[in-house]
Amino acid sequence: MTTSRVIGERIVRAGLPAALAALALTSCGGGGSSSPSALPPSPPIPPAGVYPVPASKFLSTTDVERILSQGLSEANARGLKGVIAVTDRVGNVLAVVEMIGAAPTVRIRPSRGVDTDAQGLLVPRAAAAISKALTGAYLSSGGNAFSSRTASMIVQETFPPSPATGGLESGPLFGVQFSSLPCSDLSSRFVAGQGVTAGPHRAPLGLSADPGGFPLYKDGVVVGGVGVSADDDYGFDPDVLDIDGDADEFIALAATDGFAAPESIRAPQIAVDGVTLRFSDASASGLRVSPAASQTLSSFIGTSARLLSVPGYFADTPLVIRAGVTYGTEASGIRRAGAGPITSQDAFVISDGAGGERFPVRAGGAAVGGARPLTQAEAATILNEALGVMSDARAQIRRPLNSRAEVTISIVDTDGAVLGIVRSPDAPVFGIDVSLQKARSAAFMSHPLAGADLQSAMRNPVLAGTAVPDTRVRGFASAFSGYSPTGLSLTGTIAMSARALGNLARPHFPDGELAAGPGPLSPASQNASPFSTGLQSALIVGDLAQHLSFVSDPASTSDVDRGCAFVPDAPSRPSGQNRLSNGLQIFPGGFPIYRGDKLIGAIGVSGDGIDQDDMIALLGVARAAARIAGTDPPSNAPRSLRADQAFVNGVRLRYASCPFSPLLSSAAQNVCDGQ
Repeated sequence: MTTSRVIGERIVRAGLPAALAALALTSCGGGGSSSPSALPPSPPIPPAGVYPVPASKFLSTTDVERILSQGLSEANARGLKGVIAVTDRVGNVLAVVEMIGAAPTVRIRPSRGVDTDAQGLLVPRAAAAISKALTGAYLSSGGNAFSSRTASMIVQETFPPSPATGGLESGPLFGVQFSSLPCSDLSSRFVAGQGVTAGPHRAPLGLSADPGGFPLYKDGVVVGGVGVSADDDYGFDPDVLDIDGDADEFIALAATDGFAAPESIRAPQIAVDGVTLRFSDASASGLRVSPAASQTLSSFIGTSARLLSVPGYFADTPLVIRAGVTYGTEASGIRRAGAGPITSQDAFVISDGAGGERFPVRAGGAAVGGARPLTQAEAATILNEALGVMSDARAQIRRPLNSRAEVTISIVDTDGAVLGIVRSPDAPVFGIDVSLQKARSAAFMSHPLAGADLQSAMRNPVLAGTAVPDTRVRGFASAFSGYSPTGLSLTGTIAMSARALGNLARPHFPDGELAAGPGPLSPASQNASPFSTGLQSALIVGDLAQHLSFVSDPASTSDVDRGCAFVPDAPSRPSGQNRLSNGLQIFPGGFPIYRGDKLIGAIGVSGDGIDQDDMIALLGVARAAARIAGTDPPSNAPRSLRADQAFVNGVRLRYASCPFSPLLSSAAQNVCDGQ
């Protein structure tokens, strides 16, 4: 298979330079500090912890063989040929099986208009299956079980998505599909000869909205995910008001037999804005063969199926099925924090698999306008206070009702360097990368150099072959600065939260107003889709194209470097590392941090409802500011700088939104008012 075939049938004869041109040029796109209200009482962080730790469970090689054989039997009964992938909870690919005769590629669903970004491309079928499996594993926990169909429902331009719901606001996680990217500097990578390694690992296409990806459970503990790609479309479900007969989903459902998510925590038990989420349109009654009657895996391998080498994910010699790691252990890369500045016994950290902490709490190396960077003690206080808010927050996406929220919390300095990442024991894994994206996005968009960095963006040099300006990214920067008569700017004069950024990245602004045009960071509405979100996707589409070319043919294209987006390096970071090194994120849960009126960093939270994420981040900083002794402590942005002081198209941008009755310890309401 040639590289150009993978990048897209529409450019099959053009070669790599023209491929990037087709990707990048198809169309251009074109929210005085007041006195804070009194903080609600902050309960002391319980020294013994309040969260249960998931039981020690993992997928054995026998488990993986059973999962694969059940899926292969259903695919065979349907007369379909495809690819099935199995991962553990932290993203190690344990096996990829291809049915002999399966088409090597699958098409990403094009939009209604001109294809932009990833729309319309042909990509390796194995990459699609792996991303689906990772989505099921990463979005799920002991309190919620989400599938790639669940992801489809929450990442589209309207929520719930349907032709009958036009005019409603965008999905709550619109943009999360561009996380855990192959270029992320946070995500781990497969290393040939090392077997399973510490995670969280990257996903070849980011998170998936295409049905056919489910989490896998053992005794109520999420241990991994399974993904299937057997049809010719890699897309999403545009209408949740009907029931689909998706073959990929039926095959994946058969594969989960004996490893299915508990009914009590599946997506239909969880509501967002009064709408229950979807988990699967497939049911056991629709299976063509009983999983219990499945053939053994050995009866398929070598005759009708084979283990498939996937560069960058599953490529040992010889290929062997692997067992997964036990989540929460050092080997998994996510484990309990040891002695140090984080005081909560519930805190978990990201480790390197050999005893070292990848992102220990430390001082910042950069701030704006001569301000003192965040100190290690200040960063630790913010993280500890945010953990305290989390432990008192009523969860939205967890069951049973009145469970405590579980999230990941990240802090960065103004150059995007990580000053600490902490999380609760059972927070969904996707929130690790996303919390860092949110923090970096808030810091980047609030920085005086945001506009200059975007105006300096270049196209992927590996694909372009030379230094070529990225006119699409630069166009979004120009659209932003010229969009509002009230003077929106990318010069550090406005504190941009992730929520405000998301407002301006919607295909209709104000969000949901069909008569309105797109926000300045969104493509035209007819070109928007989960595969084309505007500035967010434009920044990384070259990275994605290069990586997929590598997966298809590593002899012709190198893998993408660590560090997403081709904007200038951050001065205080290593060469090749910029302020958006794991991508931009456009849904709530991230805020800039200031010292007086000077930007010194940002916080990002991810893992529960978006309002809960906002609250934990905002109150974590506010409570830290009240606790830290001395003058000029780190704090939330002055009221006069916040994006919600700006009116765009006659509508005030949103800066933060906190949930109703959010705390378990009190009946306090409006807890974010004035913070």
